[in-house]
This record gives sequence, C-alpha cells and structure tokens, in this order.
Amino acid sequence: MTLTHATQHDTLVNLANRIGQFFESMPDHDEALEGIASHIHKFWEPRMRRGLLAHLDEGGAGLLPLVREAVEKHRAALTPAA
Repeated sequence: MTLTHATQHDTLVNLANRIGQFFESMPDHDEALEGIASHIHKFWEPRMRRGLLAHLDEGGAGLLPLVREAVEKHRAALTPAA
C-alpha cells in the first residue's frame, strides 16, 4: 500500500503531536522542547524527519504549537545529513 503525500504528513503530524502531548506536561518549557526534538531525532528515521520538516515548510497544518516550536528551534539537529 502506498501512502499519498497528504496521508504521510497526516501520519507524521499525528505521531509528532502524540510526542508533544507527552512532553507538554513538563513544567520547564525549554526542557519540553528539547525532549520533543530529542525523541524525534533518536527514534524517527531520516525519511520521517525530512517529511516533518517539509510539512513545516508547507505551513505545518495540524501541528501542536509546542511541537512546531520544538521543531523550529531544533531544526538543525533534526535535519538528516545529506
């Protein structure tokens, strides 16, 4: 089964938002941002990270504000090597 571009982004947004929901209860905002970015970096394959960054570049529809902020702040670390 091949996923469409939109379906792939919907899946990545859903996964990223679930990570964000876990970290949003942290009292330290910067620690939450680092936790989100760290989790995505450690556990998402480069193709998934590229897809999330592309979705963000296209406006990032559906991303929780905390997730958007984490990805924007830690974009360099989340960008896979060429």
